[in-house]
Amino acid sequence: MAMPATAGRWTAEMVRALPDDGKRYEVIAGELLVTPAPMPRHQLVQMRLIGALLPYLDRTREDLQLLASPADISWDEDTLVQPDLFVVPKSEMTNDWRTYKTLVLAVEILSPSSARADRVLKRRLYQAQHVGAYWIVDAEAAVVEVWRPGDERPEVVTDVLRWRVSEPAAELSIPLAELFADLPS
Repeated sequence: MAMPATAGRWTAEMVRALPDDGKRYEVIAGELLVTPAPMPRHQLVQMRLIGALLPYLDRTREDLQLLASPADISWDEDTLVQPDLFVVPKSEMTNDWRTYKTLVLAVEILSPSSARADRVLKRRLYQAQHVGAYWIVDAEAAVVEVWRPGDERPEVVTDVLRWRVSEPAAELSIPLAELFADLPS
């Protein structure tokens, strides 16, 4: 099925009706975003982040769950995003993506085709939705931009990425040298 070239304003429902063709379809404020399947470099970074986040969340004993896309996170009819990784309260977990509203952490791993959407559109959306922390992971530059609600500029991390789910919880430390080591070019 070919995608209509002149669909004016897209909705989350329209995106959900698109065929599963290996591409990622998202919509922000009615604007359709289409990205190809991620490259191996992207997948390796994602796996390493999962390997760091899962045991950390288990140790904190917080009522939180790490998930990965594909997912359909939607706050309204004009929005549907698929963060690469995200942490949500277990209390919001059902078998219906529409119940997932509180993102404690959202992670996007940049690809050449996703940089604008991740750095501008999704960043603004995640800040407006009060996502606790938003990591933009740039494997090419070996940096992570950390955004929080209300930030006008990101914290640019070049050495160790640090995150704490709550004040009493221990801090997670991810050395970027390890995160980005030996990635395919």
